[in-house]
Amino acid sequence: MYNVLICDDDIAILDSIEIYLKLEGYNAIRAENGIQAIKAAAENELHCIILDIMMPQMDGLTATLKLREQRNVPIILLSAKSEDTDKIAGLSFGADDYVTKPFNPLELMARVKSQIRRYTSLGSLTVNDNQIITGGMVLDTQAKTVTLDGEDIKLTATEYGIVEYLMKNMGMVLSTQQIYEAVWNEPSYATEKTVTVHIRRIREKIEINPKEPKYIKVVWGIGYKMEKN
Repeated sequence: MYNVLICDDDIAILDSIEIYLKLEGYNAIRAENGIQAIKAAAENELHCIILDIMMPQMDGLTATLKLREQRNVPIILLSAKSEDTDKIAGLSFGADDYVTKPFNPLELMARVKSQIRRYTSLGSLTVNDNQIITGGMVLDTQAKTVTLDGEDIKLTATEYGIVEYLMKNMGMVLSTQQIYEAVWNEPSYATEKTVTVHIRRIREKIEINPKEPKYIKVVWGIGYKMEKN
């Protein structure tokens, strides 16, 4: 059984998250501030930490810094602030993910599962010249496979071609015309919708929330890029 530490000064939120964790088969360990969280981390084997930012005695960002001095367990921050600067600050302090309040408990559980899979399975990942990796996604150009957090992603040949092209050009913004000509291997004629539909299907398979994609980003008016995570 995996242990998940949940830390929030709002007891109602603690109770709610604990219910959903237990439904997923996880053991919940509770804390109400950063000091208690650090103590719990020292006393228990943890596989994921859900940590609120705004708390008395010690806030979540400070606790994240201190936890990172000793542990590499995944940390998901919770915050009522949704500005990009707050997200960037949380991630720069060592967090692995960021969820804005109020949140959908099912989405939070999906993020917990994703982080635990990555933490427990990718630690033994053998990287070779055939692999391209970003975050929890691994593309093997020889086996023609894509895995996400250790789980196989079932892609069609065309979908695989798009993912491979984007990952080989990590961080570059590619137009729908470039993607079409590279994957379909023919000149493009009004292909924007064709590429867009395929990318939407890929996002449904690889993104926790396709409306807020982590891997394939759209650059409006230009095209798409594979984000380096």
